[in-house]
Amino acid sequence: MPKKIPIRIRSFRIKAQKNRNSFRRWLTKLEKQTPRGIDKTIATVEKEVWQETDCLTCANCCKTMTPTFSTRDIKRIAAYLQMPVADFKKKWLQQERGGDRDWINKKEPCQFLNLKDNKCNIYEVRPADCAEFPHLSKKFKDYSHVHKQNVELCPATFRLVEKMKGLMAAKN
Repeated sequence: MPKKIPIRIRSFRIKAQKNRNSFRRWLTKLEKQTPRGIDKTIATVEKEVWQETDCLTCANCCKTMTPTFSTRDIKRIAAYLQMPVADFKKKWLQQERGGDRDWINKKEPCQFLNLKDNKCNIYEVRPADCAEFPHLSKKFKDYSHVHKQNVELCPATFRLVEKMKGLMAAKN
């Protein structure tokens, strides 16, 4: 089994910025002409990516983004924290402006992130959006727009796209 590689966030940001446009163009091209079997290929590559990626040396998602909290998430987390739902919302959340007006964190980094060890203080009951992040195992066609965003925020997404791009270039 490959050794997990600690993520050097500064180096990652530089690399991501450098590759951002080419990766986004490549993902857009795949959206328009999605190769047969891409989800199966992604599933295989995703396993490799997770064997290499040490999220606890990064936590960039928790430091720079906010999950969307569903009603179910809010109830579950409030109960875990032994708080009434209204108090939980008032203390930690705000509604997004415009659009769907989803519930999101009031601040970044996430209030539940322990900055000393990059662990989540509510990991067992974290929002579904966090548990599923970075959404690599979702159907590519439905989540390619999310990958375009995450490619510069998440080293795992970056690595998946980098590997996929290399694999598909080798096939051609």
